[in-house]
Amino acid sequence: MPTTLSHPSSRRERRSIELRERLFRAAIQLFARKGFAETTVEDITNAADVGKGTFFNYFPSKEHILGAFGRLQISKVQAAADAAPSTRLPIQTFLRNLAFDVISKPAQNPAVVRALLQANLSSEPVRETMREIHGMATALLARIIEVGQQRGEIRKDLAANDIAPVLRQSLLGAMLIWSLYGDGSLESRIENVFKVLWNGMAAHVELPRSAVSPEEGKSR
Repeated sequence: MPTTLSHPSSRRERRSIELRERLFRAAIQLFARKGFAETTVEDITNAADVGKGTFFNYFPSKEHILGAFGRLQISKVQAAADAAPSTRLPIQTFLRNLAFDVISKPAQNPAVVRALLQANLSSEPVRETMREIHGMATALLARIIEVGQQRGEIRKDLAANDIAPVLRQSLLGAMLIWSLYGDGSLESRIENVFKVLWNGMAAHVELPRSAVSPEEGKSR
């Protein structure tokens, strides 16, 4: 009897997950195609082929779809922050890999990025959610940067909490500018952010005075 009862419960759980993902995917696609403000809950439920009442079983409003999207991205940063202390990769490579993971689909769709920007401009609830997510992401990035500082790969004269928001804002800025063009330049823009910022983030090893030639010493 217990085994028999466990099957319907498992099926219901799978069905629930499937419906939520279907609504989420339909909403993100519509936000990209029509824009956030122009998309209605009815549009989403029609695209997902579910009843309108079903939507509110999973999301209190369409704004909460974007919150779910943001939390999906945060889960990637959280996993990276947890893995950072044990990674054997250089922190620069680790951070760059994380950036490319976060911008993987659907964030790699320029229309989705534009829809997020529109939602931020038009909705205070979305702005509040995104501010919260931004704060969480920045704090997690700071944890990774602290690992780099402990390893001597990132300079220690700047606090991790000061470096992290600059890195995050630069990456977000690269995505927003790229979304205006919608071309294949996103990866190169992200690479350029790391090339430029790493020069300011990296720990610079000073050569001992005995290793500096007289000519080099004069030029300094």
